[in-house]
Amino acid sequence: MRIAATAALLIAAPALAADKPKNAPPAVVQKLLDCRALTDSAARLACLDAGVAALAAAVEKRDVVVADREEVKKARRGLFGIALPNLNLFGGGKDDGDKESSDETGALKEIEAVVKSARPGANGNWRFVLDDDSVWVQTDGRIFPRDPRAGMKIRIRRAAAGTFLANVDGQIAVRVRRLNE
Repeated sequence: MRIAATAALLIAAPALAADKPKNAPPAVVQKLLDCRALTDSAARLACLDAGVAALAAAVEKRDVVVADREEVKKARRGLFGIALPNLNLFGGGKDDGDKESSDETGALKEIEAVVKSARPGANGNWRFVLDDDSVWVQTDGRIFPRDPRAGMKIRIRRAAAGTFLANVDGQIAVRVRRLNE
């Protein structure tokens, strides 16, 4: 539920219009940016005043939501492993300066985290809760040489056919999937 709320917060309604070019700002922002082209000082000031008022009203009505780079990175990381339609909510991810790797679309290819808790299920497969409170379960029958436990580092990366592989504390990779809890 928290993930859906995060995604909803970052959607600017005008940005989802089908006829807009990729990465175009919302119309209310574009109008404000267009004021820069005016050469007459009085006209530019009037345009900027009107544009700022329109932007403030859009933000207040939540038609436009402003998020800084850290909020976007946190949301992208929180959505890793969850199947969502490709809405390009968080930009291409090319200029993040993020140490976590992204593919050509900006989707994260892997994450690194710390295991908050780990416990085996009835079938012997493990369930992991990470430090970001995401929950992952092992889907293959591989056995760990050392039982996973809280405090261990975990690396989860995309694999073939929409699957994910996890290495706990540098051990062998096991297949995992994210639970939508």
